[in-house]
Amino acid sequence: MKRWHELTMKDADDAYQYALEILEKYEQLGPIPGIALPFLEAFLPFLPLIVFVLANGGAYGLAKGFLYSWIGSSFGMIVVFLIIRKYEDKRIFQRLKADRRVKKITSWVERNGFGPLFILLCFPFSPSALINLVAGLSKVRIQQFILAVLLGKTVMIFSVTYIGSSIVEFAKHPLKTVIIIGCISCFWLFGTYLEKKLLRRQETN
Repeated sequence: MKRWHELTMKDADDAYQYALEILEKYEQLGPIPGIALPFLEAFLPFLPLIVFVLANGGAYGLAKGFLYSWIGSSFGMIVVFLIIRKYEDKRIFQRLKADRRVKKITSWVERNGFGPLFILLCFPFSPSALINLVAGLSKVRIQQFILAVLLGKTVMIFSVTYIGSSIVEFAKHPLKTVIIIGCISCFWLFGTYLEKKLLRRQETN
């Protein structure tokens, strides 16, 4: 199976059409298929999340498509993170934690907390499986990770849905790019504020 960045335009279009067919075939189930596809991507990272997000936008519209993709993708990442955190003492994870490169990345994430996780999750092509693994093996607080996922995925999924809904219009109106950057900045500031508040509360307790 090809990874997402190895797909050609034809492969991506075929994947998009196939995802739309799945959503149309099971439309009687309501939002369940739209939530399930992004959720599965967290467990099967070779699946193209961006295709699912675009397909949800095409099948459900901008608002519902964004909401279903955000719920499925965010919840999937959080579940995988909690699984890794629970079984981090298993041999396979202990071997990974002992790797020098993994140690370097996890220590960097631990030092910076919310910031790097949020930034990475804002970008569509960030390796979410690797982010999950590193965060799960690190000492990052669960609250920090969940906050970064919920806000970072909001920016990424909304951006993809918004851009995909009208690529031509987006190219004609650069102001939309400014709007996306503004949203990222707002979420960054809001997330940093919440993180500091959570840390102060935990230190007080």
